Amino acid sequence: MLGALLKQVVGGLGKIPEEITQEFVEQKKVIGGRSLRLDQIVKMFITVTSLKRTFICVDAVDECAMRDRAKILISLSEIIRKSPTTRVFLTGRPHVHSEVETRLPGGAIAVSVSPLEGDIIHYIRKRLEEDPSPDEMDQSLESEIVQKIPETVSEM
Repeated sequence: MLGALLKQVVGGLGKIPEEITQEFVEQKKVIGGRSLRLDQIVKMFITVTSLKRTFICVDAVDECAMRDRAKILISLSEIIRKSPTTRVFLTGRPHVHSEVETRLPGGAIAVSVSPLEGDIIHYIRKRLEEDPSPDEMDQSLESEIVQKIPETVSEM
């Protein structure tokens, strides 16, 4: 994931920094050409983000495997520490909040966001209108769906 983010950041530059080009050339020389290690990606990220203000956005960090999430958060913490003009925006469910605070000390502010019940109902009705087999659902089932799903979503 950090490699993909690095690619996006580098793509936004006018010219690829020589240090990054050289690192890729060195990796190609290795038998079979190996991909970059995480520490190399972080080093490149720091090189690039020190050139200009950078915003890194990661959606659904809670969906990363716990082992990978820890590595990602630690790496982002290092990038922020060594590139003070870099800002990170993460989204995730509440259960990862304490982990984010622990791994990004002093750099995490939590903002709780939850959908309004009316928005959920509107979304459900729209999806039901798109049902490819509408004859398989009667009005009673549709009403139950529109009632039950918003209750369940609000508990997440």
